[in-house]
Amino acid sequence: MNTGHIPVTSVNNLLTTVAWKLGGQTSYALEGSVFIGGALIQWLRDQLGLVQKASDCDALAATVDNSNGLFIVPAFAGLGAPHWDPYARGLVIGISRGTHRAHFCRAALEAIAFQSADLLACMNKDSGIPIKELRVDGGAARSAPLLQFQANLLQAPVVRPHCIETTALGAAYLAGLAVGIWNSTRDIVANWHEDIRFAAQIPKANADDLLTQWHRAIDRARNWDVDSA
Repeated sequence: MNTGHIPVTSVNNLLTTVAWKLGGQTSYALEGSVFIGGALIQWLRDQLGLVQKASDCDALAATVDNSNGLFIVPAFAGLGAPHWDPYARGLVIGISRGTHRAHFCRAALEAIAFQSADLLACMNKDSGIPIKELRVDGGAARSAPLLQFQANLLQAPVVRPHCIETTALGAAYLAGLAVGIWNSTRDIVANWHEDIRFAAQIPKANADDLLTQWHRAIDRARNWDVDSA
C-alpha cells in the first residue's frame, strides 16, 4: 500500500519499505510478506499430483461452490506477515468423507485470498485508509475463482488490468520517465486499462464467518515445530 512521502511505521506487523524515488522525492509503502502464496498451487501439482498444470486447479475449483469446510494453511516454512511464526507448519483441516480434489483446489486458492485479506486488514489499521478496491497482478491474477473469492472476503471490488506483469511494467515505466519517454506519471496512468472487475457476491456476515474459521485454522498451525526452537 502506497502511503505517500512520509513513511508509516506499522503497529500491525507489516514492513515499511521504499516504493520508489522519483524526481528526488521518495514514496513509501506498507508491505505484507507471506512465504507461500501462488506456490501452493505448484505444491498441489508437483508434490501431491492432484493436477497436471496450474490452470487445472482453476477449472476444478470452479466445479464446486465452496471448499466444503476445507482449509489449507500453507505454513510450509512458517508464517510470514502478520503472524511471524517460524515454528508454524502447514495444516489441512476440515476433511470429511465428501472431500475431493476439487475442494483441495478451491481451498488452495482460498488460502491465497485469506492471507491477502489478513494483510489488507493490517494495512487499513496502520494507514487509516479504507480499501476502496484492490488492483491485482501476477500469475495468480489469472484465476477468476480466486479473484471472486478475494472480492467476497474484502467486500470490495477486485480489479485485474490487461497487463498482469505489474512489477516488470513498473520498472519499465520508471526507466521511461528517467529517459523522457513519458513526461509525467499522468502519462503512465493513461496507459493502465482495466480487464475485468469482480464485486462481492456474499453478505459481509458470511465473509466475517469465513475469516473467523480461517483464523481458527491459523491458530492450530502455529507453534507446531517447537523442537526446532
